[in-house]
Amino acid sequence: QVQLLESGGGLVQAGASLRLSCSASGRTFSGYPVTWYRRAPGKEREFVAVSTKSGQTYYTNSVKGRFTISRDDAQETVYLEMTSLNPEDAAMYYCSMDQCWGPGTRVTISS
Repeated sequence: QVQLLESGGGLVQAGASLRLSCSASGRTFSGYPVTWYRRAPGKEREFVAVSTKSGQTYYTNSVKGRFTISRDDAQETVYLEMTSLNPEDAAMYYCSMDQCWGPGTRVTISS
């Protein structure tokens, strides 16, 4: 069974950038869509971005132009490059593939 592990979260100031990583063990990402979600305190989990198995990418409107999802199937890693972070981006970020989830990585934004 695949295991996913997110990393790269942390505390940054508004306007800063972070790069999140999602690594897989037990299975490669190749041939699967990989999705980033986030859940802010007191809010529902929301879709952030997806990289389809063919490499197409889609984003929720609030992150378009600021976030970039990319995948390195050879390295078994999917990235979420986040720029111009604002307090509304603060959340636990999760990656998901084939109904499997990682434990999440926390992003905190100081204004």
